[in-house]
Amino acid sequence: MVMPMFVGALELDVLLGDVHSLKEKRSVVRPVLAEIRRKYEVSVAEAGHLDLHRRALVGVSVVAADAEHVRDVLDACERLVSSRPELQVLSARQRLLGPEDD
Repeated sequence: MVMPMFVGALELDVLLGDVHSLKEKRSVVRPVLAEIRRKYEVSVAEAGHLDLHRRALVGVSVVAADAEHVRDVLDACERLVSSRPELQVLSARQRLLGPEDD
């Protein structure tokens, strides 16, 4: 019997607070990415706005056998980023791929 597999992706467009250089941006974004990775065992990366010092596009992905678990993990990652006072989430978008998606 083949178990179903679900892949979830979360895209967060984030505005950074009092940041004046790309070096400062890295010092704010990297610890957040490390915390998400450690806490939720997901893949996470800064995936866009790489040349802008006050914006970051954070991508998170997770794979599991249960679609609800995937959604729960992505929701928790979004809440973690939203709870950081130095970050403002401008937009969040989730996608879920399951066995019916070819």
